[in-house]
Amino acid sequence: MTRVRHDRGRHVLRLGLVLPMLLAACTVGPSDRPALLEHDGPPPTEGKAPDDPPPLPPLGEPGHDAVGWNSCDKETRAKLDGDAAAKSIKFSCAAITGTLDPPQLPDRGTIRLSVLKAEFGSAGEGDGDGDGEAGKMPLVVVNDIDGEPGTRFAARLATRLPESLLERFDIVGIDRRGTGASQPTNCIPPDIRVQLAGFDQAAEDLDPLVDAARSAGQECALALKNEQGALDSWRAAGDLNVLRGQLGVPRLHAIAVGDGSRVLTAFGHRFKDRVGRVALDGVPDPSTEAPTVLEGIAAGAEATLDAFAADCVTRSCPLGDEPREAVTSLLNDLRTSEPRIAGGVVMTPALALNAIWAGLARPERWAALAEAIDRAAKGKPDTLAKFAAPMYDAVGEDPPRLDATLATRCNDTTTRLSPDRIGQFAAEWRQKHPVFGGLLAQQLVWCGQWPVRREPLPEPDVPGIPPVVVVSTADDPMTPGLGTLRSQQQMSSATRIGWEGAGHGAIGRSACVDDKISAFLVDGKIPSDGATCPA
Repeated sequence: MTRVRHDRGRHVLRLGLVLPMLLAACTVGPSDRPALLEHDGPPPTEGKAPDDPPPLPPLGEPGHDAVGWNSCDKETRAKLDGDAAAKSIKFSCAAITGTLDPPQLPDRGTIRLSVLKAEFGSAGEGDGDGDGEAGKMPLVVVNDIDGEPGTRFAARLATRLPESLLERFDIVGIDRRGTGASQPTNCIPPDIRVQLAGFDQAAEDLDPLVDAARSAGQECALALKNEQGALDSWRAAGDLNVLRGQLGVPRLHAIAVGDGSRVLTAFGHRFKDRVGRVALDGVPDPSTEAPTVLEGIAAGAEATLDAFAADCVTRSCPLGDEPREAVTSLLNDLRTSEPRIAGGVVMTPALALNAIWAGLARPERWAALAEAIDRAAKGKPDTLAKFAAPMYDAVGEDPPRLDATLATRCNDTTTRLSPDRIGQFAAEWRQKHPVFGGLLAQQLVWCGQWPVRREPLPEPDVPGIPPVVVVSTADDPMTPGLGTLRSQQQMSSATRIGWEGAGHGAIGRSACVDDKISAFLVDGKIPSDGATCPA
């Protein structure tokens, strides 16, 4: 197979580890004191449990796969936009049924879940029913809740993974509940969605944003009913166990990206004896103080913007010698000039910044992002708008991502902050993190009208599970490296690989990381804790 590699990070100026990832877009800590960001010294290690984890379990042998797979090869390839899948990879799709399990009706209700399988080396074999090759085990991939649907993400990841991994595993993706084709959540009115995503990050008066969040919460309560409290990481872990059973394997072998790690952590708490070989790529910061976490992600996005700017200059991109200044100039121009329409909505500074933030997560698209920023500065924002459109608008068959993101992250939290306190954080962060500070502070508003979670949140550590490999990325705009390091320090069974590159997630982008992950998943070789891969 011809491997598609994306090591653009090797051209990126490494700017050091960045600060913590968003634990939940609407989480807040129990105190009202200012967030403290630790810029010096390693994270605390006292959360580490003293007991050694059990040995890594064997891969085992596949059992009876009861999933009703059907070929979806042609349509999947058409959705990969640039990540061409080799002919030796075949895609199959299916739907399975899980238990909705809302808090007020435990173990009741059903939910439809969409799944996909990528098989290597099976082109031209069989009748297209996705039976696969004897001896291959399923490797389940869990994506971020605000990322692209998990089925497509798994298909995309399969095009980037080494053959050594694909020869031993079939890659299986699942659309997390409420996303993609898994009973998609669509409860926020379109105009409210645009207000939440497009509210000016420089605005000092947050009342209009508070009103929009209130409307979103009220509309979702009416539309979702019992389903409202069932969209969380804990119950998504139950979906993974249903999938594991349908796949006919005794243990779940899996990769999680970003906040998909929370789902696998919950899986460990709920189904400890079913945990197999697990890799977590970009674990969110474990802090329960949302201001600390969100300010960390703002700092991480700023650092990744610097990495993008350095890469841009190296490539002589159209943004000139000062790409960061080109970004801030565009945002200011959108704030003061005549409205520019893109995709049927006014391109506000916040929509433009959300687009840039999304683009920073995928370094393989940095060249296209630079072109889009340049076109927007010249009065043509349509290309840039496409980076942010999946957040607030339906794109093709995909529902808007904001609805399920808001629901899941609000259900994964327990407390809220007052608008006045949020305004104080916004003012502070705009000074400290001039591009992204205001945008991230606004996300503290989103859950203001959402029911407060009453169930306890699972701890980062799951004592008694087999060894887990955690991967951190130095300049990650979504799950910054220092936040991932802090999480790993609280996980008694975890060892860490650090990638010196940039973008959201390292697996599939760094050949060095891929080799270590493949050796772990296929051969059971646990990497040395703190092993480093260059950009």
